[in-house]
Amino acid sequence: MYHAPVEQQVALLQAHPDLVGRAAQAGTLTPESSREQAAAGLNRLTPEEITTFNRLNQAYWSRFGFPFVICARLNKKEAILKAFPVRLENSRQQEIKTALAEIEKIASLRLADLIEN
Repeated sequence: MYHAPVEQQVALLQAHPDLVGRAAQAGTLTPESSREQAAAGLNRLTPEEITTFNRLNQAYWSRFGFPFVICARLNKKEAILKAFPVRLENSRQQEIKTALAEIEKIASLRLADLIEN
């Protein structure tokens, strides 16, 4: 994943769902994503918090061309909300690396779950 061409890296990132996005609100996330977002407290948001997430998701997509990716299992709602403005300051190249590192964390935790079960 880290050695793939940038276009393939971005395609991988684009396949990731938005946090608190349409899929979450429609209930169409994978069971794993639903559990991970719930563990971060993203399933218990106020309407104002949902609006904030939607605004930040849009700003992030506009700047980088892919969704904000963070390992929700290792973060809570407050930390995720604090991470958005910090990461929006990154260059696109920095953010691709950061987002791929987050996918690595997610994949590692999911693999560990499979091995344990």
